[in-house]
Amino acid sequence: MSDWPEGRNGGQGERYGRGSASPRPESARAMPHVRRRPAPPQSPPHIPPQQGQGYEDGPGYDSGYNTGQVYGGGQRGGGPGGGGHGGRGGDSGYVQPRAAPNWGRRIKVGVLTLVVVVLAVSVGTYFWADGKLKREVDLSKVIERPGEGDGTNYLVVGSDSREGMTAEDKKKLHTGSAEGKRTDSMMILHDGSNGPTLISLPRDSNVEIPSFVGSESGKKFAGTGRTTKLNAAYAEDGPELLVRTVEFNTGLRIDHYVEIGFGGFANIVDAIGGVEMDIPKAFKDKNSGADFQAGKQTLNGEQSLAFVRTRYAFAGSDLDRTKNQQKFLAALASQTATPSTILNPFKLYPTMGAGLDTLIVDKDMSLWSLGNMFFAMKGVTGGEGTSMNIPLTGGSVNGNLVWDKDKVKQLVEQLKNDEKVTVKGN
Repeated sequence: MSDWPEGRNGGQGERYGRGSASPRPESARAMPHVRRRPAPPQSPPHIPPQQGQGYEDGPGYDSGYNTGQVYGGGQRGGGPGGGGHGGRGGDSGYVQPRAAPNWGRRIKVGVLTLVVVVLAVSVGTYFWADGKLKREVDLSKVIERPGEGDGTNYLVVGSDSREGMTAEDKKKLHTGSAEGKRTDSMMILHDGSNGPTLISLPRDSNVEIPSFVGSESGKKFAGTGRTTKLNAAYAEDGPELLVRTVEFNTGLRIDHYVEIGFGGFANIVDAIGGVEMDIPKAFKDKNSGADFQAGKQTLNGEQSLAFVRTRYAFAGSDLDRTKNQQKFLAALASQTATPSTILNPFKLYPTMGAGLDTLIVDKDMSLWSLGNMFFAMKGVTGGEGTSMNIPLTGGSVNGNLVWDKDKVKQLVEQLKNDEKVTVKGN
């Protein structure tokens, strides 16, 4: 009775007691309480230690040590190169291939970017150029105007203004040093559906000065029937009176006014690298500085100005000069409106800057209208249009050229109705 039954102590003594050989069992004693550490959240179930692993603090102790075995092998995608079985690489060795580049999307993005850049540059250029225009002529001051017709009529004026020119420039360009400014050339450019028509108005044309309102004073001056040279109207009260005089003597309404001075004219030519001209006959003129040989040649700004200003070297004087002016302006427009200039910013911006800095236009002129005028001028020599002097009688009054009123009336009616021009000029 004093000994524990055989087998109850062997192999279990270390678990339930100290293994004492006492003939009596030890009295009941409190077993030391071992607190188990709480398992981490969502940890795998406890696995008893294998042979030789023992507990650190006593029976049933769970140290929480991870032996390296990965549990819960659901398809979580793993990490880079994972085979969809958790962990870092799985056991399959599968590597997901890189997606092929989406060239369609890249091309669309590239095209869209290019379009945005082109639009931004175009808009920026438009506002830059628009800000350079000198809108100084107020056509609302012109009174008793003719009715509007079809197409657009521009009065293109070349003035002998020396504004902004140095003494060296004046000497180089043979402009003299006269104060103020006068018209050196005047042309009507009609842009319509039957092609452009360029009509030169000789500066020595005999015209009547009509009633008008002073551009500065606002005072109305009654017409007295007096006649004078056409360029005297400009000298008397500027562009507004010139427009009023042209409209009164032709009956044709002028929609826009464009004026450029000596300096700006020469600068435009130099900016595009010169203008190629075919001069049929050699001529010289000490007044303008012209000295040209016959044949094809490229004129720089100085030579171009001399070419369009020369009149004393020709038998037809002012009439021959107006023909040369038409010929040159058409060539200038034709050689400027080319891809090599328009698509080359190193030529386009200097050319636009040179022209716009000295260009004077009416207050309603837009860059769009100015561009239309430019391309209409180009079309004159492109086989699309006509160039002529205004019809003359061949007579004179006080040395001034007299217009053929019947032919002028017929010409104006054709322009108003935007018809094919059949009238011949001088």
